[in-house]
Order: sequence, then C-alpha cells, then structure tokens
Amino acid sequence: MSQELHSYYLNKEEPNKSCLLALRSIILDQDTNVTETQKWGMPCFCYKKKMFCYLWTDKRTNEPYILMVEGKYLDHPELEEGDRSRMKIFRVDPNKDLPIKTIENILQKALDLYRTGVIKLKD
Repeated sequence: MSQELHSYYLNKEEPNKSCLLALRSIILDQDTNVTETQKWGMPCFCYKKKMFCYLWTDKRTNEPYILMVEGKYLDHPELEEGDRSRMKIFRVDPNKDLPIKTIENILQKALDLYRTGVIKLKD
C-alpha cells in the first residue's frame, strides 16, 4: 500500500477508520486479480487493471460507502443509484456490524461482470 493510500485510511476518525479498513480487506479477499490503487484521492479497486469499485465517505452524513463503477448492471435492493447514470453505491453504517454476506454478494456480482465479459477487459 502506498504511503498516500495508507494515510487515507489512517487519517480517518473512528469508527470510519476501522470500517474502511475492514471493507478494504473484504474487497481484496474477493479475487486474487483484485488490486488496490488510488484515483481522485480515494481508494480504487481494480479487477485485472479495470476499475470496479471505490471506497469513500458521504460528505453529508460522513458514513462510508462502496461505489460500484458498473452499478447500472447490478440489480440489488441495497444499491442506490441517486442521480448517477452509471455508478451505484452501497452505504455502510460504521456503528453496526458489517453485512458481510450482502457486501460479498454485491462484490461477486460486480466481479462476474468482468469475468463473463459483460464489461470488456483490455487485452
């Protein structure tokens, strides 16, 4: 993890810091082809170098969320589209236990878009 990325997590207040670090671990554990980088100041997770999700905190509520890059292809009741045409978010309450099964389900559905070719990977 780069120093800048390391700082992103460590500079957060609790409980967001622990929540974001736990989400990071869950995302990275989904597939050996998932890597972490940083784009626009936030942690970005890629599948075979193609962006598939981000971690961020809501400016209004300060609660963490996972932003699914190709959210328009994902149909899950807990994903919010808001005014986005492509992406959807999954909000997380840092004061509650993480809904790990739900998070893993959404991440696997997203990764399947890349694995099955719905989202084309660069050769």
